[in-house]
This record gives sequence, structure tokens and C-alpha cells, in this order.
Amino acid sequence: MEDYILREIDRIGEMLLMIARRLGLLDGDTPDYSLTDIKDQFDKAGLPFSLDAVLQQENPVRYLVEKVKISDHGLEAFIDILFHSNMEEDRKAVLLKDALAYLDGKGYFSFRLHSLRSR
Repeated sequence: MEDYILREIDRIGEMLLMIARRLGLLDGDTPDYSLTDIKDQFDKAGLPFSLDAVLQQENPVRYLVEKVKISDHGLEAFIDILFHSNMEEDRKAVLLKDALAYLDGKGYFSFRLHSLRSR
């Protein structure tokens, strides 16, 4: 059972990377897309959570980690996707800060997310 859960957690991370590729995030360019584009891609990929439900949480990072059981790699991809969207800059900064605090606290250093902080 534990192996199944771990595979499902990894699957969410892989689905988020697939969405990042579709949105042009991994091509080296800085893409410009809307939250609506992200929601559409999440729906097409069949992610087991709703973007609206995540963003309505008081602490979306904690929700993703504790309720959705997202992997560190998946959380990194999720924050990267949102950071390149048309979401309000203040909201992006809070999500990025929370994600970095969580990941750094676990000893998972994300070069990708730390590079976003310097922008």
C-alpha cells in the first residue's frame, strides 16, 4: 500500500511537469499565461485537486503537503507554474516564501525557486 501511495505522489509531480511543458515553462523562455490557462491544463491532466480549492486555503503550501500529499518535486513545479502566471505579485511572493520555508526546512534546496526569489 505504501508503494502505491508513493507512486501516486510522484505521479502528481510528473503531471505538474507535463503541464509546465505545455504552458511553455520549461522551454527556457519566460511564459505569460493566466490562471484560467492553468486551471484548463489541470483539468485536462486530471489532477486530483482543484486549483481553486488550493488557492482558497489559508496556507496553500500546507494544504498541498498535508492533504494532497504532494511531493517536494511536485510542490516545486506547482509554485513555478503559478509564479509565471498573471496571479497578483503579492500572492506569488507569499506562496514562494511559504514553499521555500517548507522545502528548505526539509533540506530540499530548490535552485529553481530560489532563483525566482531574486527576480
